[in-house]
Amino acid sequence: MQALVNARVLTPKGYKDKQSVVFKDGVIVAVCDDEVRSANATILQDLGGGELIPGFVDVQVNGGGGVLFNDYPTVEGIKTIGEAHRKFGTTGFFPTLISDDLDVMARAIEAVDMAIQQGVPGVLGIHLEGPFLNVEKKGVHDPSKIKTIGANELALMSSLKAGKTIITLAPEKTTPDIISALHARGIIVCAGHTQASYDETMIAMDAGLTGFTHLFNAMRAMESRRPGIIAAALEDKRGWCGIIADGHHVHWAMLRLALRAKVGDQVFLVTDAMPSVGAMQKEFSIGGDAIIVNDGKCMTVDGRLAGSDLDMIGAVLNAVDHLNVDFPQAVRMASILPARFVNMQDRLGEIRVGLQADLILLSVDQKVEKTWIKGQAIS
Repeated sequence: MQALVNARVLTPKGYKDKQSVVFKDGVIVAVCDDEVRSANATILQDLGGGELIPGFVDVQVNGGGGVLFNDYPTVEGIKTIGEAHRKFGTTGFFPTLISDDLDVMARAIEAVDMAIQQGVPGVLGIHLEGPFLNVEKKGVHDPSKIKTIGANELALMSSLKAGKTIITLAPEKTTPDIISALHARGIIVCAGHTQASYDETMIAMDAGLTGFTHLFNAMRAMESRRPGIIAAALEDKRGWCGIIADGHHVHWAMLRLALRAKVGDQVFLVTDAMPSVGAMQKEFSIGGDAIIVNDGKCMTVDGRLAGSDLDMIGAVLNAVDHLNVDFPQAVRMASILPARFVNMQDRLGEIRVGLQADLILLSVDQKVEKTWIKGQAIS
């Protein structure tokens, strides 16, 4: 057994001071007062009263460290992206592929399988954001890549052997039977880049859709007589809503209203991060489109948002500053809530016995000083 001692630990019941977190084989076996910690545990570090919080889980990571997953659908590409985001507290992530050809999708799925098999830290599965979208809400997705789901596509989307698969699709561009088939295969189905009506969304949820990718963005607007997909997402307790809390994608007032309106504790943070996160070079390209990053905002030359330059600790602090939530709740929105969304709450998301020792040490000014994944110090 190994232990981190003398910490201020954010537990599911709130902060506790002068705590030890003891783990064995990467799993937490005790969270206890320092004076009663096991004498058999090797003390890895005395944290000097430092703040220890659960590692962040990000289900939408397009890139980082100068790498876009679409351009580098390889184990090395995944490693680079993960390393960039760990500096900001992300200990679990889903490499996210935006709309692309089926051969690129196959390579990305194979790379994630290999990364998990090789033990690349933090990889939880893959998020396929497209290409089964509505071209009217394509954003920066290449319209030539957008297609409908057939038997070959269904088989490909179901081919990941390790970890979990998230699919973002436009409900109105497929059928309830296909959504039901995806759900039956253990795939987490989300709606995004869509013009779906309220009724179409409810039918999709009845078939197994549970998630909403970057709520408000690339979705039909909510109107008084046409409530659309956003109203369905906020009203129905089956729906989990990811939000990009960067101040560019959605006005803070709209996110505050969403938090008030949403049934249940089911709004969580995502970054939708691009290669600029954790990279010195901020400019990059997507499918030939040059992307300029200015003051944290990723834009094409013709003014379209292109993902984000947001990291997870930044999203957490933004939530505290702008969404009327306290720091523990903001951390929950970046840890246990996304873990619940992907049905991994029995493995990730909190500092408690039986879960992985995925941990973040914060400085006094709430910067990430160090992270552990399965009890191993990573940064």
